[in-house]
Amino acid sequence: MRRSLLLLLALPVLASCTTVVTGSPKAGTTLEQRGPAGAVPAGLERFYGQRLGWEDCDAYATTGSSAAALRNKRNLECARLEVPLDYSRPDGKTIRLGLLRQPATGDRIGSLLMNPGGPGGSGMTAAASLAPGVRSSPLGERFDLVGFDPRGVGASEPRVQCLTDAERDAERLDVDVDTSPAGVAETEAENKRYAEKCAEYSGRDLLANVGTRDVVRDLDVMRSALGDEKLTYLGYSYGTYIGAEYAEAFPGNVRALVLDGAVDPKQDQVESLIAQGAGFQKSFDAFAAWCARRQDCALGTDPAKANQAFRDLTLPLVQRPVAVGDRQLSYNDAITGAIQAMYSQELWAPLNSGLAELKEGRGDVLMLLADNYFDRDKDGRYGSVTDAFTAIKCVDEQPVTDRAVLDDVARRYKAAAPFLDDGNPAVGVLDPCAFWPVPPTAQDGAPGPGLPPVLVISTTGDPATPYEAGVSLARELGGGLLTFEGNQHTVYLQGDECVDTAGNAYLVDLELPPAGTRCS
Repeated sequence: MRRSLLLLLALPVLASCTTVVTGSPKAGTTLEQRGPAGAVPAGLERFYGQRLGWEDCDAYATTGSSAAALRNKRNLECARLEVPLDYSRPDGKTIRLGLLRQPATGDRIGSLLMNPGGPGGSGMTAAASLAPGVRSSPLGERFDLVGFDPRGVGASEPRVQCLTDAERDAERLDVDVDTSPAGVAETEAENKRYAEKCAEYSGRDLLANVGTRDVVRDLDVMRSALGDEKLTYLGYSYGTYIGAEYAEAFPGNVRALVLDGAVDPKQDQVESLIAQGAGFQKSFDAFAAWCARRQDCALGTDPAKANQAFRDLTLPLVQRPVAVGDRQLSYNDAITGAIQAMYSQELWAPLNSGLAELKEGRGDVLMLLADNYFDRDKDGRYGSVTDAFTAIKCVDEQPVTDRAVLDDVARRYKAAAPFLDDGNPAVGVLDPCAFWPVPPTAQDGAPGPGLPPVLVISTTGDPATPYEAGVSLARELGGGLLTFEGNQHTVYLQGDECVDTAGNAYLVDLELPPAGTRCS
């Protein structure tokens, strides 16, 4: 669902200049105006040329997890960017987006904007986590590293909210595995109430304008306000979808795009879901094989029996949650914790420990994994990622309401990911998007003329965005494909020398790796 990281550089210095604007900012704030730069759509001049007030990042933390990343960090500065709530009404309401920057240490080329995925992931938190490593690299010398929280997310104002923290805790305990007519009706009623709460807490106007269509417009405003005539961008997971949509909307404004862990924007959402289920099963099978070689494997020594062993450990939680302090580990949390561990092989050992704990009636590790997925801090505060994920998904996709299709999806998903089969009949359920209070806003399109070569990176054992999606996206954008043979979600700038060297060469010299390049 989400992941982070970055890239490298070198080309002619952009033909824009920096103007430090005088004024009376609050103490500790530096006002700066670098835009407008490059193309500026008519009627949006004040946004594209706005000045930004850079200040300490402490006030931008919204949860304990973001505070750990943002507060008291050297070399980081934050600001808010003003954009129209509705781009069809640029003189109407405005909203503010959170930006985090680590300035370049040397001969600056421009800004490197990055998004870690989600939808709903915080680019500010991700960039802050990456900043120390990036600062000592050629990337840190030549580029300002800029992470942004998309509209409705994290430090951006206002945020999408659908549940309070207490309601989210309660929702995690509501298992919803009953697929009888009464069980389906109850789940759908809950999904309808969830959609109604999103409208109540967030406002319909924000929900109507929170989709990727509008994030792409915001990204172009950032490009100009930061002083870049062309966009240099790194997107992970859902962030690749933002990059692909930007390529369609503003092909002539692109300098370089690195898209890692690709979402295929042309793939049917049903087929995408089934492919993701198969991807998680493939990663679980790899985990089971790894685990079986350990003497302490909680699933036993026969990988062929791992699906059943996992179900035997987790299904009792449907009726009997496990106490974890003053909380309870639900079946939902155990499954979520396992899914979280599929994103990286580094989490396989904690998952094995969590499953071993479950045998003993404990759930501490699995609860930690689930809390990490939901961005819940130790004080019980949730980030915006879960609610923003739903809100963006519901306006980016047409809702699926055909009962026959839903039933077929449920059946095919169980077949694709048997380790997640709860044993109940496969029956489809209307999700919150079927009751969403505003219509979808996504638009079909294709890259226009003038798009330079882009680089897509795809991992053979990626559980969340299967390898084939990257192949398809590279073909769709007419870009280069770099293949990584491994079991994880995204790879660039995570320590693989082969991938990093190829990606850096693209960003430095805009030279794609040779066709067919594979790293492992």
